[in-house]
Amino acid sequence: MKNFKKTTLRNGLRIVTVPMKDNDTVTVMVVVEAGSNYENKDINGISHFLEHVCFKGTEKRPSSALINHELDAMGSQSNAFTGNEYTGYYAKAHHSKTENLVDIVSDIYLNSTLPAGEIEKEKGVIIEEINMYEDLPQRKVVDVYENLLYAGTAAGLTILGPRENIQKMKREDFEKYREKHYVSGATTVVVAGKMNEKKVVKQIEKLFAGIRKGKPVSLPKLSFVQKKPQIKIFHKDTDQTHLIVGFRGYPRGDKRNTTLALLSVVLGGGMSSRLFQKMREELGICYYVRSSKNSYRTHGDFSISAGVSNARVREAVEGILGEVKRMIKEKVSDAELRKAKDYSIGNMYLGLESSDSLADFYGFQELLHDKKIRTPEDMVKDIEKVKAADIQKLAKEIFKDETLNFAVVGPYKDEKEFEDILTIAN
Repeated sequence: MKNFKKTTLRNGLRIVTVPMKDNDTVTVMVVVEAGSNYENKDINGISHFLEHVCFKGTEKRPSSALINHELDAMGSQSNAFTGNEYTGYYAKAHHSKTENLVDIVSDIYLNSTLPAGEIEKEKGVIIEEINMYEDLPQRKVVDVYENLLYAGTAAGLTILGPRENIQKMKREDFEKYREKHYVSGATTVVVAGKMNEKKVVKQIEKLFAGIRKGKPVSLPKLSFVQKKPQIKIFHKDTDQTHLIVGFRGYPRGDKRNTTLALLSVVLGGGMSSRLFQKMREELGICYYVRSSKNSYRTHGDFSISAGVSNARVREAVEGILGEVKRMIKEKVSDAELRKAKDYSIGNMYLGLESSDSLADFYGFQELLHDKKIRTPEDMVKDIEKVKAADIQKLAKEIFKDETLNFAVVGPYKDEKEFEDILTIAN
């Protein structure tokens, strides 16, 4: 999987091509450095809203119906997405449709007319999307957690934004935001699958010749001061409590992330993980429990999530923190470390079998300015270097009371009722 190529055009646009000889599909993806971390409180939600609006018509394809009809007629899969640090547009189809896919995806990205009437109608769609996630406590708790960790910064804002922002946004707001962020230096075009690379690059160069030239907007540097455990509750009358126990981690590019990823596998990766065995098999306290490492360009975190009965929340937190303390006190055995490495390597390769997954894998490394685009083989080498002592050392470094955070969605109003159990010091 080392066969990828990066091309940088004179206007600063980056192109990543990933040829796949044994795959009959191709994925075309355009990603840009624009997401909720680039917003402020007043325009929070605009990155995601703009993603929706870009599908509402171009001069060449004047309506969303025409765009969708053309994509469906190719038997393609297409969509768009917005995250904290990016927005992306993609389509995937049989490789014989490569030229058509490049044309449509680039047209959506470059030439949306941002029709005012469609913007007003789409407000209802966005608000219903917000309502949908509000009704999913296992999703809502993520927003509560991030707001707790990063309160007062763009990193603590939600991707969808608040309803009041959506209601007041006008066409000129989208024009201004697009002119600032959708520029050549902030844009990466990724094509993965069976293709004629020279032909694809030439087509992209022609289509993107008129893109607004410019450099990406710099993300503000973030610093957080935390001296004791933090708690944030979102009151909701539910039959089940959804919670996240989390700690501060490391930004993208920090070499400790490979070790942290393996620590996460040991704790909460798969059905043989420590947390799954403790919480589900031994205590019978939850249906899901998992851990994850999140790394952004300026910050990162490590979190453990679970959904439990309201009557057993304290027991659940004590069980989770018990396994956290164990990571500090005991070295992972050689057999468990080997299993974690094989799990990580195996899942990585399983996740790279399709053209769209490879587009994500290589495209985001380039978009987010990683120092070097790493191949899967590079990542395997890094994984194999990690030792049990490294994991224990890292556990001691990040698992501390002063970096402990607890987010809850459930029928609670007083944060004080959890204060006495939020400690790993004893």
